[in-house]
Amino acid sequence: METKEKKKKGKAKWIVLAVVVVIIIAAIAGGGNDNTPQTPSNEDPVATSEQPASNQETSEEKKDADVPTEYKNALKKAETYSKTMHMSKQGIYDQLVSEYGENFPPEAAQYAIDNLEADYKANALEKAKTYYETMNMSKEGVRDQLVSEYGEKFTQEEADYAINNLE
Repeated sequence: METKEKKKKGKAKWIVLAVVVVIIIAAIAGGGNDNTPQTPSNEDPVATSEQPASNQETSEEKKDADVPTEYKNALKKAETYSKTMHMSKQGIYDQLVSEYGENFPPEAAQYAIDNLEADYKANALEKAKTYYETMNMSKEGVRDQLVSEYGEKFTQEEADYAINNLE
């Protein structure tokens, strides 16, 4: 019995190592640069004649202006991890604060998590498909990997959703 658990932990470590390598490669390839041109707020195309464009700064824009750049960068990186790597909330947070990952301060990472618009059930399903179809794992093996503290760190509810929706 002890060897089976050692094999399981060994397998989980290899999977975690593979995921970390993929994350690092994606981070390097993505570079975190957002070259999308931004429209300055004073060039708002929806400006009305009732209010001058300079007075149309919304409370959201004011709030955004008060957010430190490092926090905004953490949010952008979190969006990348969610959209391209389909990571869990805890997985994203851990990657953001990891000295081997992004090395953001915990406050910046928490800001990112709090402001990230992500569907973690959909992320869990995408991760489950990868394990199930490409790594040929059993559904129970996939479930274990999704909730593992050494794996993907999804919640039990998110993992159950993923397993129940695997085709």
